[in-house]
Amino acid sequence: MTPTLELALELIRRRSVTPEDDGCQALMMERLAAVGFNNEELRFEEVDNFWSRRGSEGPLVCFAGHTDVVPTGPEKNWNNPPFEPAVIDGMLHGRGAADMKGSLAAFLVATENFVKKHPNHKGSIAYLITSDEEGPAKNGTVKVVETLEARNEKIDMCIVGEPSSTSLVGDTVKNGRRGSLGAILRVHGKQGHVAYPHLAENPVHTAAPALAELAAEHWDEGNDFFPATSFQISNINAGTGATNVIPGELEVVFNFRFSTELTAEILQQRTEAILDKHGLKYDIEWNLSGQPFLTDCGPLVDASVQAIKEITGRDTELSTAGGTSDGRFIAPTGAQVLELGPINATIHQVNEHVSAEDLDTLTEIYERMLELLLAAD
Repeated sequence: MTPTLELALELIRRRSVTPEDDGCQALMMERLAAVGFNNEELRFEEVDNFWSRRGSEGPLVCFAGHTDVVPTGPEKNWNNPPFEPAVIDGMLHGRGAADMKGSLAAFLVATENFVKKHPNHKGSIAYLITSDEEGPAKNGTVKVVETLEARNEKIDMCIVGEPSSTSLVGDTVKNGRRGSLGAILRVHGKQGHVAYPHLAENPVHTAAPALAELAAEHWDEGNDFFPATSFQISNINAGTGATNVIPGELEVVFNFRFSTELTAEILQQRTEAILDKHGLKYDIEWNLSGQPFLTDCGPLVDASVQAIKEITGRDTELSTAGGTSDGRFIAPTGAQVLELGPINATIHQVNEHVSAEDLDTLTEIYERMLELLLAAD
């Protein structure tokens, strides 16, 4: 039972379904205080967060992550109770094993090991931890970053512990993410009887050509770091439930995942131009949940590539694929941001699990990164 595995077990036992923390952060802060960190609890509404820092000089290297986990679904469907972690055939089972209590444990043990070996390290190490990543993400990392910005406390480099690996630990590092722009479109018509369509206006019929054009639109080519922007409809709803009523309104929910080739404003303008071209009567509610960001080079990426090579012997792939993360709130401050964590094959699933050995490997990678970035010459 290694120190990382022991800590991961302790964290998973805490039933921290978003936005609950259930004592995870208190445990982490106690361990950090013991190695010279100054802890600051930052609670916004129902969400627990903390900022912890060791050192006052730059560069500031931050570990960012979340203690909250997604709901388990019916616990009877789990082979092992989700909050009673167990190691079975070398795999750590439990909710949050991969996303992301395993990473939090690796962060902490790596930091403890580094500080013990390098008590007079250069710069500063910090932790930015929230219990609001899996939920609305309104009172978590974004609010902590606003607090730091207000007092001009700048993160230079940030390692987010999201499960980035695909097949082998460290095979993929996320050095950026696409932006996410969502919308709720309401197309207005006139309700009526299906037998008298001339007395009604069917918004499903009027919207269909516009939706087809949006789905077929070529938004951009992407670039060397990002795939082409995608448009996806996730929900369409209309009607009263009766088979003989023409609906009076159609609601369409859709989302753009967009590259750095476009801005949210351009996507909104182009979308509304298509809707207007088809003469629709509509209103639209936009929600920008994250701008695209990219850390294409620099000390942080270099340290991750070198550490993974030294510890595992493999070359890592830099990728911007996947969904959003809390890195989207940190990158706009000018920080270098990357995501590095365990294999993501079972995240959010029933029977979530991760290799116990991988967590120890991840601990070694994090520690080596700290050495490359902050060890005194």
